Formats: sequence, structure tokens, C-alpha cells
Amino acid sequence: MSTQLLLTQAAGSGSGAAGFLMLVPYLLIFVVFWFFLIRPQQVRAKEHRAKIAAVKPRDQVVTGGGIVGKVTRVDDDFADVEIAQGVKIKVVKATLADVMQPGAKPAND
Repeated sequence: MSTQLLLTQAAGSGSGAAGFLMLVPYLLIFVVFWFFLIRPQQVRAKEHRAKIAAVKPRDQVVTGGGIVGKVTRVDDDFADVEIAQGVKIKVVKATLADVMQPGAKPAND
């Protein structure tokens, strides 16, 4: 009952500026979330898609499952990855987690 009473009193006051001022904190929170969370994530996703789309033979890649290997052949949707000498697997390009730099040093060496 008290909530309904407050709503009718607020509606009866007729001030549109008061309603807008109540929305300002929510708008500010949305703007902060947009610039600090949503937008950077979209930029990283775009860079990742570009990196995966540009994969070519002899690139060293990491799959989503953590398998590291060299790309031997690339199609539109698939890539053949050599994980050991003579052992090749076919992976979906969308599941590639990273394309490593050619001269990068492994983390544990």
C-alpha cells in the first residue's frame, strides 16, 4: 500500500525534471559500464577474430583445449594443425584460442 501511495504522490507532483533526475544515476552507471567493461571487451573480441581470420600455414597456434601446434593447411572453417612430427589434427578455426608470435619464447623456458 505504501509503495502505491508514493507512486501516486510522485505522479501527482507533475514535475518531469524530478523524474529525469531520478534516472541520472542509472544513466551514469550504464556509461561507466559501457566504457570500462563492454567496449574494451568488444575491442578485444574484434582483435581476436581478426587474428584468427589471418592464420596461415606455419603459424604456431593454441587451441581452446590447450593443444599447441603448427598450422599446415587452412580452409575457410578448418585448419590442420601438426601437434607432433607426423601427427596432424583438424580443428575448427573458431576454436583457436591464440596465434603465437613466430619467435616467441615459451613461458617455462
